Amino acid sequence: MIHSRQSARTFLISQFHRLKALARQYPWRAALLLPALMLFYVLLLIPFTPGIGDLRRAKSEAPSMLLASDGTVLAEYKRINRQWVPLEKIAPNVVNALIATEDRRFYQHHGIDFHRLAGAALRTLGGDLQGGSTITQQLARNLFPKDIGSATSITRKIKEAITALKIEVVYSKREILETYLNTVPFLYNAFGIEMAARTYFDKSADQLDVLESATLIGMLKGTSYYNPVQNPERAVQRRNLVLAQMAKNGNLDPTRLATLSKRPLRLDFERQVEPLGLAPHVAQYLRPWLIAWADRHDHDLQADGLRVYTTLDAKLQKAANQAVTRQLGQLQQLANGRRKTDPERAVLQAGFLALEPRTGAVRAWVGSRDFAQEQFDHVSQARRQPGSTFKPFVYGAAFMQGFDPSYTLIDQPVSIKMPGGEPWTPSDDTSPSYEPMTLSNGLAYSKNTITAQLMEKVGAQRVGQLAKAMGVRQSKLDLVPSLALGTSPVTLIEMVSAYGTIANGGNYMQPYMVLRVEDRNGQVLEKFEPVTELEPAMPRAASLTLVNAMRGVIDRGTGAAIRYRYGIQADVAGKTGTTQDNTDGWFIMMNPQLVAGARVGFNDSSVKMGSWGQGARSALPMVGDVFQQAFRNRWLDPKVEFDIPRPRPPPPPEPESTPSDQADPLSDLVNDVMGKILRQFQQN
Repeated sequence: MIHSRQSARTFLISQFHRLKALARQYPWRAALLLPALMLFYVLLLIPFTPGIGDLRRAKSEAPSMLLASDGTVLAEYKRINRQWVPLEKIAPNVVNALIATEDRRFYQHHGIDFHRLAGAALRTLGGDLQGGSTITQQLARNLFPKDIGSATSITRKIKEAITALKIEVVYSKREILETYLNTVPFLYNAFGIEMAARTYFDKSADQLDVLESATLIGMLKGTSYYNPVQNPERAVQRRNLVLAQMAKNGNLDPTRLATLSKRPLRLDFERQVEPLGLAPHVAQYLRPWLIAWADRHDHDLQADGLRVYTTLDAKLQKAANQAVTRQLGQLQQLANGRRKTDPERAVLQAGFLALEPRTGAVRAWVGSRDFAQEQFDHVSQARRQPGSTFKPFVYGAAFMQGFDPSYTLIDQPVSIKMPGGEPWTPSDDTSPSYEPMTLSNGLAYSKNTITAQLMEKVGAQRVGQLAKAMGVRQSKLDLVPSLALGTSPVTLIEMVSAYGTIANGGNYMQPYMVLRVEDRNGQVLEKFEPVTELEPAMPRAASLTLVNAMRGVIDRGTGAAIRYRYGIQADVAGKTGTTQDNTDGWFIMMNPQLVAGARVGFNDSSVKMGSWGQGARSALPMVGDVFQQAFRNRWLDPKVEFDIPRPRPPPPPEPESTPSDQADPLSDLVNDVMGKILRQFQQN
């Protein structure tokens, strides 16, 4: 197509230059050659205006939709903030005002009003600059700004006129009006009459009265100059001129004109915010991939109305959104003391991810507490130290080498020589007991001294290799002893997918989200299946042994709140994680059907959380909340268990008897407040 256009242009240019040469050679023939020159110039521009195919595509432009697996709309991909409405859903006053003001002979011409064009030319020659564009010509500019351009030149006007003639061939008059009113801009990120009606008058386009219709149509001559918010006096004058044109055109009773012209604007202004949908970070994450896919298949993601089905579960996604919002709202109250000195750095953020371990299908993804305020994705972009959530890789590597969960190490101070530096001396919050401790309890109670000794026996190289095989594949791991305690920054999606490997019998499944792409009519364009070829990361027996050890974290260890606070008695295993000085809190939990993880922390990693920032207090409630709803609503089957006999958990411990990091600071805060109220009541 490009080649043919260039060939046509080359030929026409050569003929154009021949005519110019003849005009110079025979000056007396110049007047006769002028029309021929103009005709050739017009022909020269035709190949560089939108083709009929482009016009038809613009006629049917529709945003593509990102959908959950059940068809729930998660997000839309569209060029501009516009809500398309059919002509019958637009108040007749709007159409009457538009035709009376912009193009009185709209139904008589075929794209170009030569009568009006001649009048505008005469007035312009007389010093009064006038435009002679029809509604169809204006639509041509709106639809194809790049092809037509915006320069004040004869070339632009000719391109505009040619495109208008083409539009009249493809579009009916009703379609031209509908398309025009749905594409014209009205400032404040409002495109089309529907968004304009909502923005300036807080109503839909079919409810606009004659004054409101005249106000909005009046803006079209110059949206900034006649902006009713910033320039109300000009807007009133322009509105009254539109009313006068409507009366002159027979669309308004002349006896009402004087009365209506005296009325105020009565705006009800509110900027329209584009709905973010259930999963805005997923839409952002998938956008580059979908654009590339659409380009390869000759589609326009923002105009072809594609339907992209994802693996996301709408119910789980809603539950995850609510859990993150609720927990961060509560934690922010505890962090607000820091706002007094540095409010920008003291805003908590979080990421949450849930996936199906047997397929890698992502079921829920929350990238931040509020996408409108934070587009940075804390699932795929944020790299933070994972703390103790990295320990399962150490124990997994040990089990692969033949260590048994009952193997014991002494809980004592540890000093490990580091290459070319000071010795590494990890410690725990509690003093060492100097008693033997099994590996199973070392993991359940997240003992740093036990994990460090085990790391020394296993070797950082093996641990790093296992972590990579299981899913930590994008982040660089420093193969040093301290890696055992999660000192190398990683992303949440890497960690959750690695835990998915544990839950999947040691077989890694790459996370995936797109199920299929359909056209606007529901015809499947391409299906996407998970990778079915197994990718073993660790032996099945070792992975089940690790699962059994991680059950202890929930049954009796640092994740016991899952049992006593959320009442979850299903077969689950997991791990808490807290980085040094409570910078980040992590928690990841797995079930044969679902793996979910969360991380909490400030954007600025130098800002520390208090004791409430421990993973069991900050991140665990998000995961616990989602799993609780999933089991309660039977989205997950609570009877499904891992393929290794499950030790019957002991009776749920009372909150006061659990380790200190299980305390709920929010409950403590509520109890304190209620106690003060009760004491005041008793005193009174």
